[in-house]
Amino acid sequence: MPKNAPEAQSGQSLVPGVAALPQTDRMKIIVCLKQVPESQNVRLDPVTHNLQREGVKSIINPFDLYALEEGLRVREEQGGEVIVLSMGPPQAESALREALTYGADRAILLSDRAFAGADTWATAYTLAAAVRRLDGADLLFCGKQAIDGDTAQVGPELAAFLDIPHVAWARKLIFTGAGLLQVERLLDHGYDLVEVQLPALITVVKEINTPRLPSFKAKLRAKSAQIPVWTAADLGLAPEQVGFQGSFTRVVKVFPPPARGQRQLLEGSPAEMAAALWSRLRQWRGQ
Repeated sequence: MPKNAPEAQSGQSLVPGVAALPQTDRMKIIVCLKQVPESQNVRLDPVTHNLQREGVKSIINPFDLYALEEGLRVREEQGGEVIVLSMGPPQAESALREALTYGADRAILLSDRAFAGADTWATAYTLAAAVRRLDGADLLFCGKQAIDGDTAQVGPELAAFLDIPHVAWARKLIFTGAGLLQVERLLDHGYDLVEVQLPALITVVKEINTPRLPSFKAKLRAKSAQIPVWTAADLGLAPEQVGFQGSFTRVVKVFPPPARGQRQLLEGSPAEMAAALWSRLRQWRGQ
């Protein structure tokens, strides 16, 4: 627990959205981050159909910031450490350094030319190998999805590879003791409550918290932090198991949806456009 922090009474949480866990062993928390192009700068290679990253401004996937914040809140409440994990090209190191400025304890980059072109299956497979090399974790966090692919598949696939339970769309965590975690899962019209045994993987929605601002002290530490880079060989993976070779899906064509039917632009004042629209609707109905 941070110095000078107030002490919690038994069963009382100091962290909004996180109910207190009986003081046991320190928790090991892994947060998976992805560096993505800013949404307005997403470009695809016309030949390979992979994302073009060179010369494009990149950011931490916004949903992953909520995952990081939740990991930090659990650590502050329970003690332990937060390890940030990312797979990507060398430039993804900047995203990990940024994660350190928010308060993560350490970061690891998975980077190898063999990882290029990975689909969600190959990405999750590689991340799982890294988690195993770290001897697992009590809790793993991911954002609900990445804004470049929008598949929401990597988190659940990672849990499947690790053979641990997962809960998606989490908006609140409630530790109930004995290694049990209750999760409020956001639905279209409310939420449901599920309980899982730790270790588990949680994918979070933005309603779960409000990410903090980086601290000056953490910024200084992040500049000099050593970020290990693990390759496929470090993870004990063969080239055919990762990246493009290890992927089960391919992007074979990228195209805009075809225009549907005839279109007509109405101009004028709101009253004139409303009258013109009503006239068109009457014609369409044959009146």
